[in-house]
Amino acid sequence: CVFCGRTEDCPEKYGEKKTYVEHNLTIHYYCLLMASGIWQRGEEDEGVDGFLITDIRKEVNRAAKLMCNICKKKGASVGCVAPKCRRSYHFPCGIQKECIFQFMEDFKSYCWEHKPVQKIPNEESRGTSQCTICLDLVEQVPMYTVLRSPCCKNTWFHRECLQYQALSAGIFFFRCTVCNNKEKFQKEMLRMGIHIPEKDASWELEENAYQDLLQCYQHCDIRRCRCKKGRDYNEPDSKWEIKRCQYCGSRGTHLACSSMKSWEQNWECTECRSILSKSGNYSKQKKRSLATSEKTGGTTCLLEEPSPKRPRQSPGSQRSFLLQSPKIMCQNNLSACSHLELPASNRVMMSLSPVMSNRNSSLRKKHLRQQRREVSNILKELKLQVNTKTTRLNINTENIWKSALKGFKQRNFNPTKTIEIKFTNSKIRSKTDNSAASKQRFFQLLMHHLQNSSLFEGSSAKNLALDFQAIEENLYFEAGRMIAVSLVHGGPSPGFFSKTLFDCLVYGPEKVKPALEDVADVDVAQTIKMIKYADSLAELQSTIHDCYEFLAAAGCLRPITALYDKKTLVNDILIHHVIKRIISPLESFRQGLKTLGVLEKMQTHPEAFSSILCHKPERLSAETICDLFKIHSSSNADNVQGVDFWMGYLQDVESGESVVTLEDILFFVTGSYSVPPIGFDPEPTIKFLQRRYPIGNRFLNCLELPITTTYEQFKHKMDLTIRNALRVERE
Repeated sequence: CVFCGRTEDCPEKYGEKKTYVEHNLTIHYYCLLMASGIWQRGEEDEGVDGFLITDIRKEVNRAAKLMCNICKKKGASVGCVAPKCRRSYHFPCGIQKECIFQFMEDFKSYCWEHKPVQKIPNEESRGTSQCTICLDLVEQVPMYTVLRSPCCKNTWFHRECLQYQALSAGIFFFRCTVCNNKEKFQKEMLRMGIHIPEKDASWELEENAYQDLLQCYQHCDIRRCRCKKGRDYNEPDSKWEIKRCQYCGSRGTHLACSSMKSWEQNWECTECRSILSKSGNYSKQKKRSLATSEKTGGTTCLLEEPSPKRPRQSPGSQRSFLLQSPKIMCQNNLSACSHLELPASNRVMMSLSPVMSNRNSSLRKKHLRQQRREVSNILKELKLQVNTKTTRLNINTENIWKSALKGFKQRNFNPTKTIEIKFTNSKIRSKTDNSAASKQRFFQLLMHHLQNSSLFEGSSAKNLALDFQAIEENLYFEAGRMIAVSLVHGGPSPGFFSKTLFDCLVYGPEKVKPALEDVADVDVAQTIKMIKYADSLAELQSTIHDCYEFLAAAGCLRPITALYDKKTLVNDILIHHVIKRIISPLESFRQGLKTLGVLEKMQTHPEAFSSILCHKPERLSAETICDLFKIHSSSNADNVQGVDFWMGYLQDVESGESVVTLEDILFFVTGSYSVPPIGFDPEPTIKFLQRRYPIGNRFLNCLELPITTTYEQFKHKMDLTIRNALRVERE
């Protein structure tokens, strides 16, 4: 950098470092902004962000004559603005010496002796509190590394946490994390040297960041769902319509499962009911305004006058909002900014790094695919144990668990034999008997049942639950055995294991440290939170007294003499509730997973197996389907044209220009909506034949495609056949 002479590229500390080859200049953005003898005299697209090249060179020459009072080297471009103070320093040196740089108005700098400090009333209590951003403890002492909220009493932050959040949230969303105040909070933080960039929040700039909000929650979370068609079944205007929690909207129930007679009745999930009952507002809960301190009327801005050094516009920002001050050289004076303010979440999620690039995302996906290929090879090796002798399971799809349990417990069942599935339901018997598709269908239904059974608890990432009846009937062992058999015999993987459960199975429970997210019981989670977030020793001891019986039953009672003892207590409760409490089911489950040597391979290749046990299958793409099917090569011109039609059809399906999906195509040929971890046997193939319509041969996993003269004919026949075949099968 021509100002500070340093090579470090640290945007959080020094601003973005850019090299302008045409001018032979390398500059830290903050070094340029804080230089005392330069003003922004050009337009935004002139020079370097409005600073003219001639002005920059003059400032570099001026600073070259000044010695830094910190490092004793020449080039000190920043000076303290306090009267009679003649100290000069480099911007990075000033950061190390805890100087204050104000990124507003005249961009003033204050040395370590004259810097502004926060005044704390003497009557305020001193001690430690929790930084509401990183949740670590912070000393309630005014110092450079610690800042106090101007709008909330006893709310303290780490300076570094505030700076990261300001860079992530930008000027439109940076506000107090407790009371949501924006104007007063930003003004104080700017005074104390926090840089608030003029840009939109990083999460607002992320592509499709809010795509999940467009999806409506459709799942019954009642412990014993009565619907025979599953927890995800939703039939409007019937007793099987799903009603969502009126408070959080993230839990649901079938009307019949909660004995509700009409849609108009309100329903609350157990989590919200517990919170409301403990707060005493269960019957009169009211919605509050998102940000009571926000004012939408008038033209009130943080700073209403223009600045000689305007922070540059963010490329992602769609607004022309400027920090302004009296010595502006620009004609664009924006005074009204209330219409630019946007509503913000009560809890601003801080991103400590810029928005993840598409390149990093694709690298992660590529790594996941590599892990799954490794698993496929491992499972194929394990499948060599399976011989040609067959064992038949009679399965009733309306009671999948009972019939599967009966089949696995029968005397002649042997996991090393080839499994045949005979569906006893008359509707589908003729369609699927003696095919790989019937086995796929059976294992899919079985994994879906296990995910929603009483053996597991949690939302998406699940741990083992404690079910005493299941322990007596040895169901945990059977569940583990079923998962192992599904993996080796070509069925799907569970895909719902939590990291904690997976680590317990692979490394042993004694080496695993559970987290609060692993606690599914709402009351237990609330108790842990009350202990974890206690602000004083008195509050901690009071909380322990209130839950004395629970702690005694868990064997977690311990003498509490200081506030930091809560950390050990929280760990003890988590280990008891998530691990020790279910140690017997866990051991039975482990024994079941040893079937066909699956657990041993999990322990040898943990990263690979984590990709299928803790993650759902990758969403299908045209490229995936293309790579999956082997096309029987031929020099026939019709076949070559057919390949082009096939590739074009996959692209149309992927882009939504077809009535079918890629999953429908895969199911039409193989009977599976996703690629099983072991892959397909036999390998899916494509043949081009003189047929009127396409045929999916599930015995051979072969797709026989018609030869047509035009692509429109090919697409019409594919759409019509696959759609009708799937409709008949569903009926």
